[in-house]
Amino acid sequence: MDSVRTEIAQIIDALETGKYKRVRKRLRHMHPAKIASLIETLDDALRLSVWQQVDAAHEGRILAHLTPELARQLHSESGESISTEEEAAAASEAHHASTQMREVREALALGKLKRVGKILHAMHPAKVAGLLESLPPKERVDAWSMVETDRAGKVLSYLHDESCAALAMEMDPEDLVVAVRRLDLDDLVDLIQALPEEVGHQLLQATDERHREKLVSMLSYPEDSAGGLMNTDHISVRPDVKVQTVLGYLRLLKTLPVQTDKLMVADRKGVYQGALRLSTLVTVQPERRVADIMDTEIPAIPVDMPDDEVARLFQDLDLLSAPVVDEHNNLIGRITVDDVVDQIRESSERAMMNMAGLDQEADIFAPVLTSSRRRAVWLGINLVTAFLAAWVIGLFQTTLERVVALAVLMPIVASMGGIAGSQTLTLVIRGMALGQVAGGNARALLSKEMGIAALNGVVWAVVVAGLAVVWFGDWQIGGVIGAAILINLLFAALAGLIVPLVLDRMGIDPALAGGVILTTVTDVIGFFAFLGLATVVL
Repeated sequence: MDSVRTEIAQIIDALETGKYKRVRKRLRHMHPAKIASLIETLDDALRLSVWQQVDAAHEGRILAHLTPELARQLHSESGESISTEEEAAAASEAHHASTQMREVREALALGKLKRVGKILHAMHPAKVAGLLESLPPKERVDAWSMVETDRAGKVLSYLHDESCAALAMEMDPEDLVVAVRRLDLDDLVDLIQALPEEVGHQLLQATDERHREKLVSMLSYPEDSAGGLMNTDHISVRPDVKVQTVLGYLRLLKTLPVQTDKLMVADRKGVYQGALRLSTLVTVQPERRVADIMDTEIPAIPVDMPDDEVARLFQDLDLLSAPVVDEHNNLIGRITVDDVVDQIRESSERAMMNMAGLDQEADIFAPVLTSSRRRAVWLGINLVTAFLAAWVIGLFQTTLERVVALAVLMPIVASMGGIAGSQTLTLVIRGMALGQVAGGNARALLSKEMGIAALNGVVWAVVVAGLAVVWFGDWQIGGVIGAAILINLLFAALAGLIVPLVLDRMGIDPALAGGVILTTVTDVIGFFAFLGLATVVL
């Protein structure tokens, strides 16, 4: 009896703390009659909570041990199953994410965790990850508890680092080990890097010795390098063997690694020689040697190549996979296009978030204090630049008091310069990311951008000057604002090109700091030119 009470207490404690995976694991190892006895001893709320964690396959055997009235009540709770049409809709791309999120939130609010589990089961792991990150913290943990352990690892691989670490820590260590066993090595490396060091070390130690050696090797490379994108699941053959031997070897393997479009060719010492395309392999005579038909022009990627250069190489050469070599040209792995697509997406997210001073790994539902602390630094930097612009305006306080119209027109000058500078800045940052902008062609690009700024400056200076004359009936004010706009647009183009190049040379991400510096330049130059000319002319 004491053991039964202890087991009941442990299950109740797990329910109250939201450890639903732990409850399901305990129930899975209990006899149906024992589960029925447990259910009968609980109050209505706990009874329904336990029933929500019972596997659908075991429901009938448990109901058979209950009183007819209680069995009918619990059976009605099982009526929350999803129809075939609903399951197909949940798996369909056309079934909008907002609809899935609404259904999950409604089921969570009603305590229908079985329904949540069935909805998530019908979704692709990537979709599950996206849905989880869209839920507030409490609902996210409850929904996560209904993800099957054998799918949890794949879902974790699609989450951002912060969300991934938080949800992984919700799992029992032994369940986490089971969950990640089926992950590809590159996904497992990403997961270990996202987790706290102690938990990552536990996962590493839980793998078999052969995989552990590969993981340790892959973890030794920086995340933003080819080694960080690399997987070791490549198939390599020697150049001196015949095609029929290679085909026989592939038949023995039965399955090929995903994204395999070519076999890597390396000599007996492991030195990379070239690649053998599968399309070539299956269309040539079986007596031919690999050395005669392999492609020696497929480039090997150095393991320390930056990931943005890897992505550019895949884009330029339309690669599906590429070999990775060490400093001695030894073949050590390959990179596939799916990992490159992930890298491109992450780079795009990082650039967009950096422009606002945010971390692309940040959880949208992170705690208020944590989010406030992250944003406070950026707001402080912006405040300093705002005070700098205000100080410039303060230098011409007397002029502003004398000619009130200047205060009305000031924002126009700053806004025009800011927009023009942002256009150049965006163009240059994009060119730098694609390798199209460097010191060698910076002068030619500057001439082009200054020409555009001069042409647009003259056109819009005339337009704004004319409108100012019509508005205030003063030709001098029109001339001052027209000249100020032309000056500001020229400086904006100059800053839009020079700022990202200087920041890049200093090792600072231009997408992170370029916008703030550019805005400061255009505001200060714009206000100084406008108010300075007004002081002289008016």
